[in-house]
Amino acid sequence: MVGTLQAYLAEKTAYIEQHLLPCLEQEGVPDSLYESMRYSLMAGGKRLRPMLVLAVLEALDKPVKRGLPFACALEMIHTYSLIHDDLPAMDDDDLRRGKPTNHKVFGEATAILAGDALLTRAFSLIAESYQADPEVQPATTVKLIAELGKRAGAQGMVGGQMADIEGEGKRLDLEQLSYIHQHKTGDLLVAALRGGGYLAEASDEQMEALTRYGVCIGHAFQIQDDILNVEGDAALLGKAVGSDADREKATYPSLLGLEESRRRLHALIDEAKTALAEAGLSHSILPQLADYVCNRKN
Repeated sequence: MVGTLQAYLAEKTAYIEQHLLPCLEQEGVPDSLYESMRYSLMAGGKRLRPMLVLAVLEALDKPVKRGLPFACALEMIHTYSLIHDDLPAMDDDDLRRGKPTNHKVFGEATAILAGDALLTRAFSLIAESYQADPEVQPATTVKLIAELGKRAGAQGMVGGQMADIEGEGKRLDLEQLSYIHQHKTGDLLVAALRGGGYLAEASDEQMEALTRYGVCIGHAFQIQDDILNVEGDAALLGKAVGSDADREKATYPSLLGLEESRRRLHALIDEAKTALAEAGLSHSILPQLADYVCNRKN
């Protein structure tokens, strides 16, 4: 295992980004559309979702390379969601990762189509890549596509985004806020872990633990996002601080205060680690990645 978490993050980020751009289709694609897709896909970021896929394969002693197509597909879906989130009809943001948002550079129509193209490319990438991989059974490919479709769709991320929009300006209770967080943010993290589990031929007990871990770090990730939106450094975040309050969005700090939000954040990280320990996965990098979710500054 890599000696330090920072070294691991740097190594895996470089590995993912090395393979990410070649997964985009360029032949036969209008130049403006390709450049828009490329702009957001390669704009940096934590690459946490693809990293989790690879970490599960490592934890279960399976080849990391096996996870690359699914990992890259996840990052494409995550990127599409950010492009659409930033649009004037949604969050209306000018900056993403310290750079102008996609629609500010390429226009709204191209940004919408770039998001659509990244979403659809993700599924063709999974199907094409694993059809050509003799180590991955066709049934596993079907499970990957079904998992990602469910977690990214109306029952998952998109449903969470809808609930988030409908909740703006309203006084939400904790259950409603948790629903938004679990689906808008958590479901793609769960998809990463479960997808890695399918590819690593995880046992039922291990799949249950990975799912529980994913649910916990998904909630924790969004709580930390909420906290950073209150007291983070805009230069590190690459976007404005205080935008949640400006839009009257319900957040954990607005409902519970910063101190209780931090307490819940740490409790979720502890629960995530417990799930790993019970399934014999504490030896992996996954506990340290849970700490990273809790301690990150952007």
